[in-house]
Amino acid sequence: MNIGVFCSANNQIDAAFFLQTEELGRWAAKNGHVIVFGGVNQGLMECLAKAVKEAGGKTLGVVPSIVEATGRTSQYNDRVLTCNNLSERKQLMLDESDVFIALPGGVGTLDEVFTVAASYTIGYHHKRVILYNMKGFWDSTIRMLDDLQQRGMVRGQWRDYICVANNLDEMGDLLAE
Repeated sequence: MNIGVFCSANNQIDAAFFLQTEELGRWAAKNGHVIVFGGVNQGLMECLAKAVKEAGGKTLGVVPSIVEATGRTSQYNDRVLTCNNLSERKQLMLDESDVFIALPGGVGTLDEVFTVAASYTIGYHHKRVILYNMKGFWDSTIRMLDDLQQRGMVRGQWRDYICVANNLDEMGDLLAE
């Protein structure tokens, strides 16, 4: 399975997120999954790619040309797709992935999660996003989505296309569905 991963490219975040990301990378490689990610050599992106490669797995980095020009492309990419902007990056990741996992991240990660979710609700695809709820990172987003659901602002049930995993066992169960 090709798993698209959205996550932070920041190095100054909780060290526990790096440990769980390494664990995810090893798990993905062990289970034969290809990781499709932002291709950057920083933060959780680099941590994930390194763990995948060290465990014998494969990666596909989708790197904006502006990032590539600054030398921030990960050395752990098996294959690189260069794109012109973030919209193109999201589309390429959507095209190359069967499912998505969102690790802790910022505005870019939120944009990616909601782009995939919104295009699901319209019917462009049937690919889910799994929020990997490391240390409760996604709790406030989950509360917001529940509030939007209660107010009638969400088409269908948000949990049909955005799932939550609190650990790798739950992640494996969701991917097996």
